[in-house]
Amino acid sequence: MGSTGITRFNSATEEEIKEAQVADSYFHRTIEVLRARGLENTPVHMEVAYKTSDPEEWFVVAGLDEVAHLLEDVEVEAQVVPEGTICRPHEPVLTLSGPYGAFAEHETAILGFLCQASGVATGAARCRLAAGEKPVVSFGARRLHPAVTPMIERAAYLGGCDMVAVDLATKRLGIPATGTLPHALALVLGSTAEAARAFDEVMGPDVPRTILIDTFDDETVGALEAARAIPDSITAVRLDTPGNRRGDFRDLMQEVRWELDRNGFSHVKLFASGGIDVDYILHLNPVCDAYGVGGAIADAPMVDYSLDIVEVDGEDRHKRGKRGGRKRLLELRDGSHLVIPANAEAPEGARDLLQPLFELYASPPDLAALRDRVLRQLATGNFSL
Repeated sequence: MGSTGITRFNSATEEEIKEAQVADSYFHRTIEVLRARGLENTPVHMEVAYKTSDPEEWFVVAGLDEVAHLLEDVEVEAQVVPEGTICRPHEPVLTLSGPYGAFAEHETAILGFLCQASGVATGAARCRLAAGEKPVVSFGARRLHPAVTPMIERAAYLGGCDMVAVDLATKRLGIPATGTLPHALALVLGSTAEAARAFDEVMGPDVPRTILIDTFDDETVGALEAARAIPDSITAVRLDTPGNRRGDFRDLMQEVRWELDRNGFSHVKLFASGGIDVDYILHLNPVCDAYGVGGAIADAPMVDYSLDIVEVDGEDRHKRGKRGGRKRLLELRDGSHLVIPANAEAPEGARDLLQPLFELYASPPDLAALRDRVLRQLATGNFSL
């Protein structure tokens, strides 16, 4: 913020978000019209859900922490599924009940929080599912606006990433962060070997020695150069080979593996980065040991939620194409979900997934526990790529 009071970065402040200054204009106009009719406080019940023609599509719910902060001083009753719940189309993940004018102008921010964070978490979960037990590191913060870096890293970790790349995530959220080294270090120092030695000399013992090997040389040459430079401490070599130089990336990695093994470096792992996505992970799994994933997580497709009125002043009222009336979202004994009308009888043994938002976020949730929730659900085998 400069002396003129003008924000120089193109991001909204927390105050602007809380005051609904980021709302679509038509929400402001809607409240103006309703106020003129004396109807701005009409009681409504609204639901956030994702509608698609593919009933097998799944997504990880994330971003509810920011929704809770947005609505903490708003006259609204909010029910949500716990963050990290994997849901399917038409399942209500958030419900809002109260005078419409109290929260109508927050719809833009609510959907923005949920759509993007859920997309990032889902992208991470898909990579996690593809990689199995192999480490997946979020490398994507640089692909989006830096103002949302903490959100990206939080959602990526929640969705199943083992670590992230930005130290701010560790400082603010307690998420484990890691880093290898950039091409810039090798370019400045003049060789892969010198970059490896300098990194090894300066970094503490808790930092893995994962050395980038493709700055100057063929990957097989670079891998041996790095391993011979720091033979006792090297952890892994990272291949970030440009797409126009890769050919078959798996074949290239197999060559590196062969050369490392026959030269006494079978303990050195292979780490792949650069354009890695689910398909690449599945292709590389036979030889690769870990993945750094950028855009496929940070810029994953958003979850296209909508927030819709399903009841007005106690009367069922909804737009066409939507499933009307209040609903319950149940988890059945086998872990699957069932949506039923609010007044319907639940099957024996079912439990309600929707819980009070402000109780869940009375204090910051344990992110590791949210991540574990995602991993447990992925382990059931109920979700496919």
